[in-house]
Amino acid sequence: MSDLHLLSPKGFRAGAVKAGIKASGNLDVAILTCDASATAAAMFTTNKVFAAPVKIGRGHIAKGSLRGIVVNAGNANACTGKQGEKDAMAMCRIAAAQLKCAPREILPSSTGIIGHVLPMDKIEMGIKGAAQDLGDTVEHATRFNDAIMTTDTRRKLAAETVKVGKHTVTIAGVCKGAGMIGPKLGPPQATMLAYLTTDAQISAPSLRKLFQPAVTRSFNAVTIDDHQSTNDTAVILASGASNAKINTTVDAKKFLDALTHVCQFLAYQIAADGEGATKVVRIEVVNAKNDKDAATIARAIANSPLVKCAMNGNDPNWGRIVSAAGMTGAAFVPEKSTLALQGTTVYRKGRPVAFDAMEVSKSLATNEVVARLDCGIGKSSATVWTCDLSKDYVTINADYHT
Repeated sequence: MSDLHLLSPKGFRAGAVKAGIKASGNLDVAILTCDASATAAAMFTTNKVFAAPVKIGRGHIAKGSLRGIVVNAGNANACTGKQGEKDAMAMCRIAAAQLKCAPREILPSSTGIIGHVLPMDKIEMGIKGAAQDLGDTVEHATRFNDAIMTTDTRRKLAAETVKVGKHTVTIAGVCKGAGMIGPKLGPPQATMLAYLTTDAQISAPSLRKLFQPAVTRSFNAVTIDDHQSTNDTAVILASGASNAKINTTVDAKKFLDALTHVCQFLAYQIAADGEGATKVVRIEVVNAKNDKDAATIARAIANSPLVKCAMNGNDPNWGRIVSAAGMTGAAFVPEKSTLALQGTTVYRKGRPVAFDAMEVSKSLATNEVVARLDCGIGKSSATVWTCDLSKDYVTINADYHT
């Protein structure tokens, strides 16, 4: 719904300021907080090289409740050793003092260049300033969204309402990510960050149980370069302020469907804003042997540089797609498979199908391309969103650090 935003769910406020961390001078430190303790769930990068705020965040989310999130952009606070951990904890302490809660009730996030110690004087000034800027208007939501961006060229936001009994639950979220995107988020134990709010009344175990499949079908199903970040984080806060209790199977299904839809729209926007991207490429794999194989094949196709370059050039080079499917460890029988590009069948049962290459090429010159591979050996399916690979991607990432 276009009139909804991150702070539309009841009970939330946000603030953001320019602290001088981003070289651009744009907004770069922000706080998102709930007026009371919120039920919370989070999933983080499973990369063995993980940032200090991820380590601290895993500990703070363990009890399933938070008062807020503090985030900075322009510096990832990753590969910064014990000093990085101290700085991430200091971010929590400073934010907690402003929000009058315990430091463990704050989840820290950072995004930006790896290997640089945080400028804590600027961070402290920024956190205090963001706390003074707190509000629940669309402008406050927009400022929070702007503060978390790095190489993003546009804001990414989504929201939806769902009826639970006599009450209306709102679910909203924002995210950032345009490069270094290949999230493989797991439960607690250029970066993708996603922050979601809801005013549903739900227990921490139930929220965790529902958040995992929503993330699996959305953020874990988007890839730009399959480079898993050190800082990937997705977190949801539930204020309970709508008085709508999610405590039946039917209500949980409604909530999960709405949450998944919000997360998928956010993930789609990440693919659409991929560094240097000109189009979203939607890989649909159907009738695979099992769910794991379907996801493996879809991701292999989506991550193939040859496929992504072909999509950039509007080249219906179907051989790159089927060969990407065949090089995985997943079950794949070429003689039983069929591939269609933009609805035109180009390959069937191990052989090419006659098609008008010029017409298919024209059909690929659009904002969204769909490649549908029917494996013909089972009933499982998977969808992965990616983007094309352009010269601009190389330019952006060649110059990112300098």
